[in-house]
Amino acid sequence: MAVIIQIPSALRGFSERKQQLEVEGQTVGQAISDMVEQYPDLRQHLYQGNSLRSFINVFVGETNIKKLEGLDTKLSDGETITLVPAIAGGLE
Repeated sequence: MAVIIQIPSALRGFSERKQQLEVEGQTVGQAISDMVEQYPDLRQHLYQGNSLRSFINVFVGETNIKKLEGLDTKLSDGETITLVPAIAGGLE
């Protein structure tokens, strides 16, 4: 089943500057794995070991997968996943 992953600008340098990618997967985890298979340089920015980095927020539609079933969240054909890395900063 084909789904779309929206790539944040900070990671586009690792996806041939593409804003979105069409990938295969029945779950969020499968879709992200397919994306990393196609663009291996993304792996180090998204994963620590075999786990998604804690500062990477993943949304299906408007809902954070942390409020759903995490990487096991089921997808429908044509659904959109958005990756949102948390941004830190401020005054010291």
